[in-house]
Amino acid sequence: MENSRSLWDAARQFFPGGVNSPVRAFRAVGEEPVVAVRGEGAYLIDADGRRFLDYICSWGALLAGHAHPHVVDRLSEAIQRGTSFGLLSPYEVELARAIVASVPAIELVRFVNSGTEATMSAIRLARAVTGRNLVVKFAGCYHGHVDGLLVAAGSGVLTFGLPGTPGVTEGTARDTLVLPYNDQEAVEDAFAQHGERIAAVIVEPVAGNMGVVPPAAGFLSRLRELTRQAGALLIFDEVITGFRLGLGGAQERFGILPDLTCLGKVIGGGLPVGAYGGRRDLMEQVAPNGPVYQAGTLAGNPLSMVAGLATIELAREPGVYGRLETLAARLQRGLEETVQESGLPAHVQRVGSMLTLFFSQQPVTDAQTAERCDTARFAAFHRAMRAQGILLPPSQFEAWFVSLAHREEDIDRTIEAARKALAEVARG
Repeated sequence: MENSRSLWDAARQFFPGGVNSPVRAFRAVGEEPVVAVRGEGAYLIDADGRRFLDYICSWGALLAGHAHPHVVDRLSEAIQRGTSFGLLSPYEVELARAIVASVPAIELVRFVNSGTEATMSAIRLARAVTGRNLVVKFAGCYHGHVDGLLVAAGSGVLTFGLPGTPGVTEGTARDTLVLPYNDQEAVEDAFAQHGERIAAVIVEPVAGNMGVVPPAAGFLSRLRELTRQAGALLIFDEVITGFRLGLGGAQERFGILPDLTCLGKVIGGGLPVGAYGGRRDLMEQVAPNGPVYQAGTLAGNPLSMVAGLATIELAREPGVYGRLETLAARLQRGLEETVQESGLPAHVQRVGSMLTLFFSQQPVTDAQTAERCDTARFAAFHRAMRAQGILLPPSQFEAWFVSLAHREEDIDRTIEAARKALAEVARG
């Protein structure tokens, strides 16, 4: 087998920047990318045989960790029956039944192939049922690479300092109103000025694409009130938080019911997937029942459905989310102690099993405060952690994820590695 360097050299001949998703290039942390060949539980092995304790977890999709036996067994059985049908299958029905039973605001659901397709489709549906064009999003929230939503987006755009709209027409951008995350007053002003034109507000109920930024007290409930009063729809982008923060996602955690919900990641168990769903009267407007067209040859792919269902079966076991919460809280406490020892200005922000260590003078509450983070220090910290076999997301503006495969000893090892890495960063 080729080693990491030869594969990286070959990749640059075939892919823009050598990767198929920008953050994988590891440019923001000044490193060569990890070339992954195998995953085992909480660990990932690269093409050189190096073994890393993994907190990327396929960007949150691997709630159960890498190659969980239950998921692998279910997939092995399914693949013998066929890889794709392009027709209705029982696996779609099983996964849909699990989603509708778990996610409070979903009565009908439509499977697609990615989170981007889910948000794109939800926006189209919102515009169709309201007869309005304007969509409100929040700076630093990423909702996929849909033209109209790739304006002041998070993670990759913040990481590379790219403008949000190259290749997006001015007309498309004009239909997107960007507001500061967690700013109730700005939302109130927007509805006072444009309420009759607003089709929907789309929001990450817990931001995960400028690092983990929880919603301020009252923020989500105010969005619910304002959209309802104005006849607009509230869309929760729970691609990251769905089944990650609990069976009912962020909407169950915070007690706020959106009109439409977008899902991905965990519901595919590591395979490509997306979904959008919501109230029955809204979803009945989607073809073939209604006039809002959306389709996909591989939507509801049987392998993605089976992997997602197997993962949700694991998530339904008693005590699962309590265990994730306990492990993540242990990691948070340990990181906070090491930060204090180092004397560096940094903050750990966590919701459930997702967290971020921000190199910042103040807590991060929105895109503006996220952009003040010391990305050079984060890059140095990332390199020091990688040298000790701990793999973190290669961006200050991404979430770390704890999986069911992580153990207390893994958490303690990570804390000790962070102690050494922070001391190294502090020495400069």
